[in-house]
Amino acid sequence: MNRLYKVLKTAVWCVIGVFLGVTGYTCWDYHAHPGLYALQSAPWYTSIQIHAVFTAVVVGVLLAGMWFLKRRMK
Repeated sequence: MNRLYKVLKTAVWCVIGVFLGVTGYTCWDYHAHPGLYALQSAPWYTSIQIHAVFTAVVVGVLLAGMWFLKRRMK
């Protein structure tokens, strides 16, 4: 159980790290190529918002699993 808890903890930080990396790249790409984003009907940060919701759901599920494991380990 302790090993699975550590794997879930690592997965949470990996998901958060990927979100931060994608967000950083999107911001950099917008500032480097603003003309490409001007052609879209949606704002440039829409993909960041979608990734944020997805990340929140995945992290929430992982944290719920960690909480459940923590209760069972006691």
